[in-house]
Amino acid sequence: MQVMNKPSNQATADNKRLKLRAALVGSGIMASLTPAMHEAEGRYHGLDYKYEIIDITGDQYRGKKLADIIFKARNDGLAGMNITHPFKSEVLKYVDEVSDNVRALGASNAIVFTGEKIVAHSTDFSGYMRGFERDMKGCNKTGILLVGAGGGGSAVAFALASLGVERLLIYDIDQGHAEALVARLEEHVPGISAKAVSRLDAKIMASVDGLVNATPVGMARYPGMAIDPDLLTPDIWVSDIVYFPLETKLLATARKKGCRVMNGSGMAVYQAVHSFELFSGIRPDAARFEAEFERLIADTNS
Repeated sequence: MQVMNKPSNQATADNKRLKLRAALVGSGIMASLTPAMHEAEGRYHGLDYKYEIIDITGDQYRGKKLADIIFKARNDGLAGMNITHPFKSEVLKYVDEVSDNVRALGASNAIVFTGEKIVAHSTDFSGYMRGFERDMKGCNKTGILLVGAGGGGSAVAFALASLGVERLLIYDIDQGHAEALVARLEEHVPGISAKAVSRLDAKIMASVDGLVNATPVGMARYPGMAIDPDLLTPDIWVSDIVYFPLETKLLATARKKGCRVMNGSGMAVYQAVHSFELFSGIRPDAARFEAEFERLIADTNS
């Protein structure tokens, strides 16, 4: 992954004079904690840092095209943007370069404005990996069912492959998306067994060690579950990339059934850590991001 400048762990006098601007663009994202995490880390380093939310469901941006939003952001001097649902694949139409991970994934959640170029990265990929390593040590991961083959699902699929998953079943309401993700995995991950499935049933669930929800279902704006709760059994673990709410209906149901669960906090925190470095050129402290995330969640729940 590229960064704009040489990383530094030290807040300097120069940083205090540095004005930094970034943004998150997506649908139904006003409750996102990403801006607060970024700005808190920016204050630690003495930056004048403003991180904006661009929610296309709000009055200010409703009807705006992604291309126009991106090019205005670049012209306004933003260092970069995080990209979330539903734009993680579409954004690639408007970039000049992609990282190796993005080339494989076919999706990006972070773009950096560097000179005249727009460069696409995936911090979702590294974010999910680090979160899984933190929260799911020792779990079985021979076979996994991934629900959702969009931009987030693609990042999760490649992260799971990098974590040593041998067999990946992929379901999406648009089977073409699942089949396309299988093709990318087979092209870029030698030896992995990946298959698109057209339904979710007890037989499929009995063949896997874990389930990952990589759809937006479960978010405050998209309530519910992407899988029939009767298919959950205590011998599988369940992961959800949604973090607002932190305890989605899927995770609450799985927990009650005795499943080991992983919420979306790790991915949310670590993708933000990596994005901060891309936008600022400063290597942040992951522990500070974790602490800020926990503080924000506590404030939200109080």
